[in-house]
Amino acid sequence: MEKRLCPECGEVLKGRIDKKFCSDLCRNAFNNKLNSDTNNYVRNINNSLRKNRRILEENLVGDTTKISKQKLIDKGFNFNFYTNQNLTKNNHTYIFCYEFGYLHLENDYVLIVKRKTD
Repeated sequence: MEKRLCPECGEVLKGRIDKKFCSDLCRNAFNNKLNSDTNNYVRNINNSLRKNRRILEENLVGDTTKISKQKLIDKGFNFNFYTNQNLTKNNHTYIFCYEFGYLHLENDYVLIVKRKTD
């Protein structure tokens, strides 16, 4: 019978025939290494999206709020990251970070809104 080895530490596996790792520690270390390099880019984008969402949520008072773009930028908002855009019948483009969005207004202001869920 062939000896099975832990792919993380190389220790001989004992126990169940379908066992792949010698311990939870090795399993976690193996999977963390496997996913860390390829996911840094995605992780950074998701962090930016969550930060934008949080800033919009914190600045929304009531149903809508008008605020200057510079105030959002000062709080760390990055206008390059958003999840989707909605074009209205009036030809206005709302830009969303998940359920919170904004509409560009005149004089470097934006209107913050929250998407109504059904």
